[in-house]
Amino acid sequence: MRPEEFLEIIHTSEKLKDTMRHCYTSQGRRESVAEHSWRITLMAYFLQDQFPEADMFKIMKMCVIHDLGEIFTGDIPVFAKTEQNEKTEEQLLYEWVDSLPSPYNTDMKELYEEMRERKTLEAKIYKSLDSLEALISHNESDLSTWEDHEYDLQMVYADDRVTFSRFMTELREVIREETREKIRTEGGRR
Repeated sequence: MRPEEFLEIIHTSEKLKDTMRHCYTSQGRRESVAEHSWRITLMAYFLQDQFPEADMFKIMKMCVIHDLGEIFTGDIPVFAKTEQNEKTEEQLLYEWVDSLPSPYNTDMKELYEEMRERKTLEAKIYKSLDSLEALISHNESDLSTWEDHEYDLQMVYADDRVTFSRFMTELREVIREETREKIRTEGGRR
């Protein structure tokens, strides 16, 4: 890769710093996609002892690249994202990935395919972290930032994505209990 190609990739990915998510931080500001991606990568790092058989470097690569498509489409919350939104994001992302120098273009395509299929342990871990981080972020944010439907969503979201692992299932339950406590102590539904 030439330095100019490297710099172009880094400039493109910088857009995720200013692509805001539906989630808010504990200090009341909107979270960027880059911050979300960083945190799920950090979460993967701290799960090495729970999944010694997993390729954690691969999982961390998945976490870092998983939302790069949002450079082109912005973030659309899971509850609002349509099939057409997903197709558009994938098409634009793959056009960009195809333009990357080798071996990054093929490596990223292979990772995205593995992530989409969610058959490998690594893909299951990545996807559960992606979902659980959103729940954790909501629990850290002020209830005033929640939409009405999110009270119910916080209780059921990601349940299907953690069943492959006892630890992840237990973590999901701890997050759910944290949600219940938050609603109890901060005043419940609007």
